[in-house]
Amino acid sequence: MTDIENLKGLVAESGNIVFFGGAGVSTESGIPDFRSVDGLYSQSYKYPPETILSHEFFMNNTEEFYHFYRNKILHLEAKPNYAHIKLAELETEDKLKAVITQNIDGLHQLAGSKKVLELHGSIYRNYCMHCHQFYPVQTIKESQGVPECGCGGTIKPDVVLYGEGLNSDVINQSVGAITKAEVLIIGGTSLGVYPAAGLIDYYRGRNLVLVNKSSTPMDSRANLIIKGSIGEIFKQLKWSKK
Repeated sequence: MTDIENLKGLVAESGNIVFFGGAGVSTESGIPDFRSVDGLYSQSYKYPPETILSHEFFMNNTEEFYHFYRNKILHLEAKPNYAHIKLAELETEDKLKAVITQNIDGLHQLAGSKKVLELHGSIYRNYCMHCHQFYPVQTIKESQGVPECGCGGTIKPDVVLYGEGLNSDVINQSVGAITKAEVLIIGGTSLGVYPAAGLIDYYRGRNLVLVNKSSTPMDSRANLIIKGSIGEIFKQLKWSKK
């Protein structure tokens, strides 16, 4: 039996599946993982991405933050790939109970997923730091310099920057979903970003599946490891019995 067939079997037998995904899910939609291409970005920016995407940098160098953010983080043209699409299909069959993602691009929702827990926030939510007025992503994309609210306050993306804490409600929901999951599928992540990666420790089930191009610290605990492109792997999957 092939790895793909094994995964299909696990999915067929389970009614409580949770997916935990990272940057590798989005890279196949053309969104680069900035952590892996620092050399490229350093040609255009005076600071590494980790510095620019920090709370301290945002507060002290807001205009330069937005210059990088618009050019390198906002990819509004990106479309869902087969990983997003197949997960959304799995949710419609009431098998997938939650998508827990480290990505901020909204592609899971664009593919049709409803239960998406965004650990690091979303580019589609933006708010005034003074009056908390909500602004859509188009406001950020189309503005120049530092986007400002009508009240004069600075608009901030609702994304978790380095130095900021994760949303406690999202964390609690994620822990609850992982703890109850029969099958936990981890895809497109090397599990190197904490505290998000630490959520995997709450899994108590016996069917841990890893789908990734490279090895992860959880490989020794996994029941099934499928190495390769997550989009190409999910493309081969057909969930429905119809």
